[in-house]
Amino acid sequence: MTTRVWQAVDDRRDAVTELTRALIGYPTINPPGEAYQACAEHLGDRLRASGFDVQYVRGDGQVGDSDRYPRTNVIARIEGKRPGPTVHFNGHTDVVPVGRGWSYPPFEGVVADGRIYGRGACDMKGGLASAVIAVESILAAAPDFAGALEISGTVDEESGGYAGVGYLARQGWFSRPRVDHVIIPEPLNPDRVCLGHRGVWWGQVETFGRIAHGSMPFLGDSAIRHMTAFLELVERELYPALEARRTDMPVVPEGAQSSTLNINSIHGGQGEIEPGGGFPSACVADSCRVILDRRYLIEEHEADVKQEIVDLLERLVAERPNFAYELSELFSVQPTMTDADAPVVRAVDAAVERVIGRPPRHVVSPGTYDQKHVYRFGQLEQCIAYGPGILDLAHQPDEWVAIDDLVNAAKVMAAAALTLTGSTG
Repeated sequence: MTTRVWQAVDDRRDAVTELTRALIGYPTINPPGEAYQACAEHLGDRLRASGFDVQYVRGDGQVGDSDRYPRTNVIARIEGKRPGPTVHFNGHTDVVPVGRGWSYPPFEGVVADGRIYGRGACDMKGGLASAVIAVESILAAAPDFAGALEISGTVDEESGGYAGVGYLARQGWFSRPRVDHVIIPEPLNPDRVCLGHRGVWWGQVETFGRIAHGSMPFLGDSAIRHMTAFLELVERELYPALEARRTDMPVVPEGAQSSTLNINSIHGGQGEIEPGGGFPSACVADSCRVILDRRYLIEEHEADVKQEIVDLLERLVAERPNFAYELSELFSVQPTMTDADAPVVRAVDAAVERVIGRPPRHVVSPGTYDQKHVYRFGQLEQCIAYGPGILDLAHQPDEWVAIDDLVNAAKVMAAAALTLTGSTG
């Protein structure tokens, strides 16, 4: 059965190429969330033609959703000939902004040297196309499959996924008994199976001062100088402590096997110089804000991550005259890692080894992706990421995906689905 399905995938090499190109052609840039509806309908129309029941679910009331930019998700399901588990393939339809430095038109899906170029080719419209071809090949070559197959095209993963998988998971779309296994074809390299991701804590620290004339700063109190004192402590004490921590999680790349902190942005003072806009006012800054992007390990605890920041700030309250601050948590996601012996992992592992001829490497992503919502809100641990595409190409100019990898990934996903639904016997 699996051999017949793989032949069906090979027969659809041109189809996976053209579907990838078609999806790239929708400029689903996030922010603001352009062309979401049209891209969802393209997927829905294709899957309905294959016999799927198709539903569109808008992330009503979620961040970014509006009548101009509706957060439209598409979910398709087809039942097998006999009872069995449900395998769900989830891919996000949004892409990051184009940026500069492109040699190819970013939304034309140019084919050259066995590759498809375009924004989203790698991350992750190629993976979504491979999933569609995988299920279409099962329908063509193994129509008596068991269980059920689902595919979803969801929004906003690049900005957290809260109107996409996050919203759907809270509504029960990613929970048992509806769904048993989830495979997310993120571009984490076609010889790797991703078990999860590090944790993330985003916080904002604001320091306060007192405004005064810039020619007489001694009559004021600079919030920027207070922030400088905080960042100096971070540089001198927190960064070395984080770098010394190591994880047993197989995080890639190697540098992410330690805890990390990125100072995302800093804003202070009463004015910014705009092009042609003159000079800022001559004032002492009475406010300064910094955004912290902290990625943490499964061996760490979320409360301790926040407490480390609080301890530094409270030390400055005790030691530095007039130091005052406010700490706000923007969002937090705990580390996630599916057990390497889980059925979904074993099924994908075996399929990868058969298709590419060697066992896959288990990895963990340095950043989060939509598995976090399946795990947290759907309470479903049978979830991994596997797909075509090279991780390092994501978000880059001239992003591309190899057509051979699209075909191989479709074979892997099809074989895994047959195993997980009990259709191979």
